[in-house]
Amino acid sequence: MMTSGGPRHLLAERTSREAGGTRTVLIVPLGALEQHGPHLPLDTDTRIATAVALAAADALRVQGHDVVTAPAIAYGASGEHEGFAGTVSIGTEVLERLLVEYGRSASGWAGRVVFVNGHGGNVQAARAAVDRLEYEGRSAGWVPCAPREGEAGLPAADAHAGRIETSLLLHLAPELVRHELAEPGDTRPLRDVLPELREAGVAGVSPNGVLGDPTGATAAEGESLFDAIVRAVVARIAGKDA
Repeated sequence: MMTSGGPRHLLAERTSREAGGTRTVLIVPLGALEQHGPHLPLDTDTRIATAVALAAADALRVQGHDVVTAPAIAYGASGEHEGFAGTVSIGTEVLERLLVEYGRSASGWAGRVVFVNGHGGNVQAARAAVDRLEYEGRSAGWVPCAPREGEAGLPAADAHAGRIETSLLLHLAPELVRHELAEPGDTRPLRDVLPELREAGVAGVSPNGVLGDPTGATAAEGESLFDAIVRAVVARIAGKDA
């Protein structure tokens, strides 16, 4: 449906003449296709990043910013999840190159490119790509799908497919959550798991692929957390902290 006062907010639905200009901020959801335990879909990270990007874009447009949301980059660096069916990882090196080339191309018509990242394994590539684009004189940034520190009470031992992601999916796409299959995995804090994780991957520390405990997740908690994430992303992009 065409919105009043101008073209659609989705890049894919615009024409070339409507795509953008020097004031346009292009928001690009960045996700992954990887296992999320026995109860969450493989596109969990991409689904969260896309929802956050769309909600943030709506809020930024209300503030008067010229914002367009691109289709998601749905593959990421997920090597730690190899060994679980459905995981498709393109690795850090390839992802970094992809983001650099994406930014170079989009900067030809958009004033700024911001990647909204939903997967922790993508951070190294996102940082390096943005540093490269900025070094080349292009306006680029990235922002995590995370609330500002202290704004939301988050479980310390909840790194993957636990209470946080399960609550978010119960809010965003409850029909895709296999709640009856949700079960705890390795519930140690991530700092305690990391040495083994780097050595053996997720499968080596958690046979079910879960780092945390999803059993207490609720849609209400997911809604509250989602709102906090969107507020943080909006603040970072509007303040050019991304």
